[in-house]
Amino acid sequence: MTDAQTKKTSLLLLDDDQFLLDMYARKFKNSGFEVEAICGATAALQKLRDGYRPSAILCDLIMPGVDGLEFIEKMQAERLAPDAAVIVLTNTSQPADIARAKSLSVAGYIVKAVATPSEVVEEVRNILQRQRTK
Repeated sequence: MTDAQTKKTSLLLLDDDQFLLDMYARKFKNSGFEVEAICGATAALQKLRDGYRPSAILCDLIMPGVDGLEFIEKMQAERLAPDAAVIVLTNTSQPADIARAKSLSVAGYIVKAVATPSEVVEEVRNILQRQRTK
């Protein structure tokens, strides 16, 4: 993915951990992405209901209230951002969580604990590049 393509890429970043949210938002912004960082799935759903249409959605799984998988299910049921690449960015690597995420047709699954922020940005770029060439 070129820098010009990255600059056009809007990203909804969803996590309940404000520190991680800020860190990843800063890393993606510094890498040329347009970032909307939202703490909590309910607020993210409302942003999408209000018409925000990002190119990609990075979503944590373990969150209070509406968790990440429920967020994805609701987003898909309501056809919010149907063209966005949905990528899970979480610390859980349980096979059941990965299988459930794949059953929801996520474009990627990244485990935070095994990828540096720079590697996360690069993996998101790779996923988006694959999506664009389909």
